[in-house]
Amino acid sequence: MSVPAFSDIAKPSTDLLNKDFYHTAAANLEVKSKAPNGVIFNVKGKSSHEGNTGGQIEAKYSDAPSGTYFQNLYLIICSQMDGANIIDSQIVLWPRNAALLMFYRRAGLTLTQAWTTSNSLDTKIELDNQIAKGLKAELLTHFLPSSQSKGAKLNLYFKQPNFHGRAYFDLLKGPTATVDAVLGHEGFLVGAEAGYDVQKAAITRYSATVGYTMPLYTAAITATNNLSIFSASYYHKVNSEVEAGAKAVWDSKSGDKVGLEVASKYRLDPSSFAKASFMALFH
Repeated sequence: MSVPAFSDIAKPSTDLLNKDFYHTAAANLEVKSKAPNGVIFNVKGKSSHEGNTGGQIEAKYSDAPSGTYFQNLYLIICSQMDGANIIDSQIVLWPRNAALLMFYRRAGLTLTQAWTTSNSLDTKIELDNQIAKGLKAELLTHFLPSSQSKGAKLNLYFKQPNFHGRAYFDLLKGPTATVDAVLGHEGFLVGAEAGYDVQKAAITRYSATVGYTMPLYTAAITATNNLSIFSASYYHKVNSEVEAGAKAVWDSKSGDKVGLEVASKYRLDPSSFAKASFMALFH
């Protein structure tokens, strides 16, 4: 199994406990369409039970990777270039002649532009698995015309068979950085997360987790909020029809109270299911 991201180690139990319950989850609507030239249009809407409603319309275009583009053309025989680099150069010499060749590879950029109901113009540029194998880079910007507010963020994701790391940089506020990493081996997982403020030169928060995951069950123990809030979660897919999960939470700063959540899901048929949950606070 692939190593999950730090925030997804306990995802199976979290989804079982929180998803599909209308009184706790917001209502979401998403409509997608694809134009003949490959542009994907997406309309999203979200409404919470507090009366807040938001939405956005976005367009997404992916430029698939192509072969090599020769900036200067010469009738010569060249050695094979390294396909991992976006831009390569080569100097070719022969009697009384020389040439500098530049090779540019279209790297496969993905551009997404969105306009939200809060009048924010958002842009995201993605470069996946091109800078290095397993590395994905995202540049996100937003602009509010009414207040002239601007924002820019850089996100990096790196995945290998036994490693999953992420780094989030807020370039204009702080700047600040949030980094997390997970190591996995034969189902065992160990992960940590930390936040850093560049101007203050200080770590602002940190968390840690250990877990064990298999195709039919997962278990995790997580310490968040500077290792002051501890949670233990468990998920079990009993069979193709029944799923069960539980989560216990203890805040070391608020005393000896422990919160417990239990949920179960039963699939009635391929298109319908029933879920039940129970929450309690023990002293």
